[in-house]
Amino acid sequence: MSEAGGSDEVILELANVEASYGPVQALRGVSLKVRRGKIVTVLGANGAGKSTILKTISGIIDPRKGQIRFEGEEIQRKDPALVVRRGIGHVPEGREVFPLLTVEENLRMGAYTRSDAAGVAGDIELVYGYFPILKERAKQEAGLLSGGEQQMLAISRALLSRPRLMLMDEPSLGLSPLLTQEIFRIIARINREQGTTILLVEQNANMALEVAEFGYVLEVGRIVMEDSCANLARKEDVQEFYLGMKAEGVRGQRRWKKKKQWR
Repeated sequence: MSEAGGSDEVILELANVEASYGPVQALRGVSLKVRRGKIVTVLGANGAGKSTILKTISGIIDPRKGQIRFEGEEIQRKDPALVVRRGIGHVPEGREVFPLLTVEENLRMGAYTRSDAAGVAGDIELVYGYFPILKERAKQEAGLLSGGEQQMLAISRALLSRPRLMLMDEPSLGLSPLLTQEIFRIIARINREQGTTILLVEQNANMALEVAEFGYVLEVGRIVMEDSCANLARKEDVQEFYLGMKAEGVRGQRRWKKKKQWR
């Protein structure tokens, strides 16, 4: 089965990418593909290098080795502003909204590469449709929003650049289970309704495997497993270490139990 299933058109490809923080090597020959219109997830524990992958794609970190191709063009070591203009949006870990700017001002910051005022206004109304609470808070400073509202704002701000590919870093971080479910429903809607390709980094493997179609497992900077999400969810290593399942002996065989967190 091809990565992410469906279309064979590769929108993003990493080939043997290595990246470091000073003397510490964070990525060790990472290669992956993301196909247009799909949601692909990268799973891994804290410190595995998941966020580093996204930062290297978006130009925040320069790779030491390897190629990053977006729509066939090499983008490694490009300035982050050029990467955004090229069509890649980044929803960073921890949200990183501009706390002293209003919700609407944050959204307009996401559209800084655009000059179509009418289109920007229309897209602001579009994201308000996804997250109506943001319209109610439009004139409120972003720093006064709840964590969940800030996450909604960070996703909406990235959408204002009209990305063809969105990089999402831990969208469930610090959110309640109910709010996490809502955020992931909206992520699925954005992918379905806008056709936006999404590369999702997420520690909540249950949620990620539910919403994505293809997945990679990252350990200590290396891809150690890749498959459709349906197949990954059936692998014992993934079940034990990422899905919180517990092995039990039943009539001499192993049985796996799982708590569904999102449907």
